[in-house]
Amino acid sequence: MRRTTQLIIVVAILIIVAAGAWVAFNPAPTTKQPTALTISFANVPNLDPAIGSDEASSAAFVNLYDTLVYPTSTGDVKPNVATSWTVSPDGLTYTFKLRNDVKFHDGTTLTANDVVYSLNRLMAIAKGYSYLFTPYVSSVTAPDSTTVVINLKQPFGPFLLSLVRVYILNQALVQKNTATQGAYGANGDYGTAWLVTHDAGSGPYMVKDVKLEEYLLMEKNPSYWQQIRSDAPDTVKFLGTTEAATIRTLMSQGQLDITDRWQSTESLASLSNLKGVEVVSIPTSAEFYLMMNTKMPPTDDWAFRAAMTYAFDYQTVITSIFPGSPQAAGPVPSALPGHDPNAVKYTRDLTKARQFLAMSKYANQLDKVTVVYHWIAEVPDEEKVALLFANNMKEIGINVQVVKVPWLRVVDEMGNLSTAPNIVSIFDEASYAEAGSLLSSRYTSKSAGTWEQNEWLLNSTIDNMIADALSTIDRNARFQKYYQVQQVLMSMYPSIFVFDQNERRAYYSGYIDWYAAKGQNVPVLGYNFDCRFIGVDSAKKATLFPSGG
Repeated sequence: MRRTTQLIIVVAILIIVAAGAWVAFNPAPTTKQPTALTISFANVPNLDPAIGSDEASSAAFVNLYDTLVYPTSTGDVKPNVATSWTVSPDGLTYTFKLRNDVKFHDGTTLTANDVVYSLNRLMAIAKGYSYLFTPYVSSVTAPDSTTVVINLKQPFGPFLLSLVRVYILNQALVQKNTATQGAYGANGDYGTAWLVTHDAGSGPYMVKDVKLEEYLLMEKNPSYWQQIRSDAPDTVKFLGTTEAATIRTLMSQGQLDITDRWQSTESLASLSNLKGVEVVSIPTSAEFYLMMNTKMPPTDDWAFRAAMTYAFDYQTVITSIFPGSPQAAGPVPSALPGHDPNAVKYTRDLTKARQFLAMSKYANQLDKVTVVYHWIAEVPDEEKVALLFANNMKEIGINVQVVKVPWLRVVDEMGNLSTAPNIVSIFDEASYAEAGSLLSSRYTSKSAGTWEQNEWLLNSTIDNMIADALSTIDRNARFQKYYQVQQVLMSMYPSIFVFDQNERRAYYSGYIDWYAAKGQNVPVLGYNFDCRFIGVDSAKKATLFPSGG
């Protein structure tokens, strides 16, 4: 009996040893840890494609929704949901053939009716990017489930380019969540309340959580119809903050991967000292303007505006305040197709500034007038520009009152001529990759009273010239007309054209593979953040943040 017991013990020990060896040589399969990407913006996105148009919202739309066409890095477009299209000889009818395998996030198939609904909804709500379509689209129909026909009231040369702003919603889902009472008649509230915290898209990412005024959290769409790179982030968070101390803390803890474009030079210099962080300068289709109110004294006088244009120190701005951004040559950024190659850059010339000032109707009453200059509180470096401007103007006898104003208040005050200041400093960016986009949104009468135009130009000649250019189908002829518009605008001095923005961002190049930082940027607002094309190496991140980030 004793020998039997000993034998049992020996066998048990051998079994335990063998089991341990098996585990050692056959480890349990590891579960892939989810990867995350966090990017900061000036605000939390508006999730409704018929309402949002700022950078954060545009970036969110790119990830949550699909479009008929997709912009390229060269400023053209390529097929997306639309596989092909034809245009009638008169340029008034566009016929699109659609894919039949695109699925919305709820698993239903995207059809031509969804495209019709989305474009009609955009124009009916009349916000966001609707201004690109309302003046031109007369009807949109779906002859069958994979065909969309869009008829225009008049030719619109860049129409295909503008379609990168028609984000396709799931009609059935939005209608299911539409309140019956609302501002849109039979369409109730058109789903606007529900879309504050939800999406109705087919894009590579889906809304997971929204905390208003704080963040948007998206998760990868496992059934997306196009390829997503294998190391694309499983979740993406858009943070709504530009506060330098917060950004620094989050970056140092590995809780932020790519910063917003509004960090100051000092903030970026500090961030660049973090291990694995690189500061990049990415060309954009944006320009920094000092928008001068042409209807309010003393900036209602063109000679007074010309004097300020020549008294300003552009070189200090582009070398010390926004280094790496080239000086602007006219109202259209140099990188944007349709920019006038012969446009000149203004240089500081105090002699010329004083000559123009002497021609001004305010020349003999400079002690009685003040230029009110508002800068955006959320962009700290704008204060440096404002103070430089005030000092420059003092040299020629012009008094400038510099005022720090939060963005939302700026938008409100620019909405009314009586509250719009003499000058607002603002970055504006093309909605599609052509000069006509900025010329239209910046200087036509229809944009007066929006944040894109503090000039209140209200000039029928400019309106007609821009309309004529946009209605020209031939690209070369259209560009020639763009050039003429730019030349006339420069002779009017409605704005001070400061610099073309190369957005500067700090990001963890040690573990983030970001196409826009490597010269493959897309010159359309929001499209540099298509997160299915951004890689996150979690192993490399773990070496920087062993305790997690």
